[in-house]
Amino acid sequence: MSNPAKAKGSGAERAVVTWLKQWFPYADRRLAGAALDKGDVSGIPGVTIEVKNQAAMKLSEWVGELETEMKNDNAWTGVVIHKKKGKTDVGEWYAIMPAKVWVDLLRRGMDK
Repeated sequence: MSNPAKAKGSGAERAVVTWLKQWFPYADRRLAGAALDKGDVSGIPGVTIEVKNQAAMKLSEWVGELETEMKNDNAWTGVVIHKKKGKTDVGEWYAIMPAKVWVDLLRRGMDK
């Protein structure tokens, strides 16, 4: 891969998928090129996951992208996972979502 930024992003996506497979064995990277972007990770029904590995946090841009991808994916929830500088453990990275998505997630969890 000749594009360093793309290689960095792909590496973060692979790390997230490997981490998620502990609980979600069908988690996998989506391949680029689809007509509608549905996020970077597939295999968890109803969930859209966008992965970012950038130094600058662009929360508004990323959340807007996530919301579009959730619609494209017909997902009920979604999250942007952003690599934390200097951390290789995905569990220490940031999980970013709109507050309305977070509240919906909490409410669904309390209904059980």
